[in-house]
Amino acid sequence: MSIVSDEQIIKVLHQYNPWWRIPSAIKENVKPQKRLAYYEALKILKHNSIRRFAVLSGVRRVGKTTILYQIIDHLISEGIPPKNILYATFDNPILKLVDVEKVLSIYDVLYPINGVRYLFFDEIQYTSDWELWIKVIYDSRRDIRLIATGSASPILEKGSADSGTGRWSILKIPTMSFYEYCKLLALDEPELPESLKLSELIKIEPAALGDFINRFAPLQNHFNRYLTIGGFPELVLSDDDIYAQRMLREDVVDKVIKRDVLTLFNIRNPLLMEKLFLYLCMNATEIFNAATASKELENVSVTTIANYIEALEMSNLIYLSKPMNVGRKGALKGKPKIFIADAAIRNAVLMIDDVLSDEKELGKIVETAVYKHIVSFYQGSTAQLGYFRKAKDNQKEVDVVIELPRQKILCEVKYRNNTHIPATDAIVELCQDENSKVTSAFLITKRLDDFGFVRHDTIVPILRIPAIAFLYLLGKSEADGQNGRL
Repeated sequence: MSIVSDEQIIKVLHQYNPWWRIPSAIKENVKPQKRLAYYEALKILKHNSIRRFAVLSGVRRVGKTTILYQIIDHLISEGIPPKNILYATFDNPILKLVDVEKVLSIYDVLYPINGVRYLFFDEIQYTSDWELWIKVIYDSRRDIRLIATGSASPILEKGSADSGTGRWSILKIPTMSFYEYCKLLALDEPELPESLKLSELIKIEPAALGDFINRFAPLQNHFNRYLTIGGFPELVLSDDDIYAQRMLREDVVDKVIKRDVLTLFNIRNPLLMEKLFLYLCMNATEIFNAATASKELENVSVTTIANYIEALEMSNLIYLSKPMNVGRKGALKGKPKIFIADAAIRNAVLMIDDVLSDEKELGKIVETAVYKHIVSFYQGSTAQLGYFRKAKDNQKEVDVVIELPRQKILCEVKYRNNTHIPATDAIVELCQDENSKVTSAFLITKRLDDFGFVRHDTIVPILRIPAIAFLYLLGKSEADGQNGRL
């Protein structure tokens, strides 16, 4: 005898699919601003010649469900019969107790209709053997198109590797870029040349570059707020930033760590996981040493620490930046740098009152924002991302290294009032070295008047650019479909 009756499941499905009765009901859940992942997922869903499902992966509250509702609204507006569209979230207590096959079989009985059916499954990782059922659906039901979401990418990626090859694509959704933040708030856009790339700024004359950078001045207060509350759509639209941080801490961090991670990864020591995440927030943007962390956290084994780090990364809460070689300079080996997925998560966890007045904290926040934007920008490309630190002189470091077959790009964040760097700085030495194969270099600064070339005689010029302009242009390029081409 099943724990859950068919009647209970039917009731839940009717609650989640009000457009079956009133087609316009979907409008209540649709927001006008569309993210890049919306267009990517819609393209996969509607492709004429290549049939493939899409799986959206990202931390809680990043906007995955909103994207599903926007696509449903698009389908209904194009004339797709509402009853041909099914939405279900397996985060629901009732649906957690059943599998994909049960939900689909009840839907088939409810509406035995012809034509293409569109399935939208939220938090798919909570249903057992989800990847096997989706494989069966893909192979046996040519009438079905499907998009699923999940907050824990490890489960999704394992399923993709095992069963999803050629059947579904995973789209990772980070928190919003600064450009998306501005679009969501309908802020006036700076007047910029069409399709301008960051790499083209080195060709602009100094006076023209100054005029260009100054166009970002009206966005400065919004940029400061973005650094404080981050890129979670619902919080961006909030008019109470202090309450938004509390919601971020309770709704995103606590639920992910205390529920999602513990459940999906079989974490045996929940308190250790909480302490580890707090430790990572306190040491964000720094090189992570598992042996040191294990001693400071109850002397647990290094293996346990490594397993918990992997769980946090796969749950989209942190990024790991690996050390990379640049030229013949010996690089530090084996130790990653840790970045929290959005600096606002760190702000919320540490309950920092005024990050904008603390230059050291602000530097960590901006470096986090830069790394997150770069990860998102190069997603799906062949780029290798990491950092450089000289092995024999560990004070010499470059925050971000981007390596492609024909490009090697260096980014150093100096978000402070004085951004002078000596000739012995790592980014200067690497840009002077022909063997490093560096093609572009950026020094990311704080002040709008801190721009232009670094005054060192280097083979590759180092362009100083304010963070507000760097992040805005990176986000705009990604939104314009130019991602992966700096």
